[in-house]
Order: sequence, then structure tokens, then C-alpha cells
Amino acid sequence: MSALLEVRGVGKRFGGVEALADISLQVAQGEICSVIGPNGAGKTTLFNLVSCLLEPSSGEIVLDGRSLTGLRAHHLPALGVARTFQNLAVFKHGTVIENILTGMHGRIRTGVLSAAFFAPWTRREEISAREEAEEIVEFLEIEAIRELPVGALSYGLQKRVELGRALAMRPRLLLLDEMVSGMNQEETEDIARFILDIREQRGITVMMIEHEMGIVMDISDHVCVLNFGRKIADGSPAEVASDEQVVAAYLGKAVTA
Repeated sequence: MSALLEVRGVGKRFGGVEALADISLQVAQGEICSVIGPNGAGKTTLFNLVSCLLEPSSGEIVLDGRSLTGLRAHHLPALGVARTFQNLAVFKHGTVIENILTGMHGRIRTGVLSAAFFAPWTRREEISAREEAEEIVEFLEIEAIRELPVGALSYGLQKRVELGRALAMRPRLLLLDEMVSGMNQEETEDIARFILDIREQRGITVMMIEHEMGIVMDISDHVCVLNFGRKIADGSPAEVASDEQVVAAYLGKAVTA
């Protein structure tokens, strides 16, 4: 499979602190790639670089052959990149369906005048957007709560709504930042199933940061391990799980030569 995302020798410094050093990584089209590592390993910094929330101090990030250098986060939806965040970023006073519709904002071409007069093409575009939002609601199995304010929902359901909003952007690459953090076992299993379906049914490439090793080992095609800002392993879940440096990083033990 060809690489959809390439991270080429990327480093990031914050003053005198080196958060990432010479990170190289490829995410193939159609795969689920997990980025794991202890707290402070540089995972979120890497995601912020891929999301263009930060600029690399060195190296380059390339999406489908196009360098992301100089781009800003608001450019990424047009390139087919969507992201969820570790901390919830939903509109809590809006309903489930309204939150999902906001994910389509960047794709709607209606202008101010046509919206004001509710022109025929405006109506068609709104109908199409609502049909797509309803399809996402059905896909994520949240039909029963579609008209409820998101703030009234459980944490797990709010995370599902945030996932739906990201899907509404029609991404080619979906970045998931600790999607199952704080969820119970049933909610975690549901999200794992949805991620697999997102890849299989929608053809979306998934890159995720995750601390829950069960989901990482069960659904990932490829795992990249960071520790103290450096890549220490990169391979299949089985290869990574048996790597001595990975075991040492998670258990706090020194690796013997």
C-alpha cells in the first residue's frame, strides 16, 4: 500500500526543550496506525504537527505527496484531514444532529445572499447535508438521542458525537486523540468496532494516539512507539509488543545489551 502520510525526520523544539527528535513514520493508505508511548513521550506534539497546529523545527510532513509546510489547521479539512481531541470539543448546548452538521461547514458553498433568500440550490445543499448527517447518526447508532443537547449526554456518547462531527468532514485521514480515554469497557468495545467499520466501510485511514493497549493490539495494523521524543519501535502489534525497548519504556526497566 502507498503511504498517505509521511513524517520525514521531524523534530520540534520549545526553546531549549526538544519535544521530538528525528521522527520518521509512514501511514499507509487504508491502515489503522497507533502512536503509543508513556506520558510525555511526544505523541500529542506529533499530532499537533500533523494537524498544522504547530510547525516542525526540522523535517517535513507530507500528505499524499503534498508538503504541509506553511499550512494552517483550517486548511486541512479541504485536504481530507479531520481530528478529534483528547479533551471534548463539542457544542454542548447544540443537539447531536446540529453538532454533526457543523462538521460539514467547510464543504457548504452557499453564500450569504443565497442563504438569505433560501435559493433552490441552497435548499438542495441543506437537504443533502441533513441526509448525510442522518446517515452518520445511524452509522454511530445514536438515532435515539439525535435531538438531545449534547451536554445532557454521558461522556462516552459525547465522544461518539465528536467522532460523528469528524466523519461529517469526509476525511481521508482521521486523527483520533485518546478516543477511549475515560470510557468503560462496553463503550471502549463500541468505539473499537466503529473504528474498524470506518476503515472497512468508508475507506478512511486512521491514525490514533491511544493508552488502552487492548484496543491498540486488537485493531491496529501498525504501531509506532515514542519515548522521550524519539521513536523506539515501529512495526506490527506483535513486533512492538515483543520489543525490549518498548517493554522497558512501559515498565521503567533498563534494557540490557
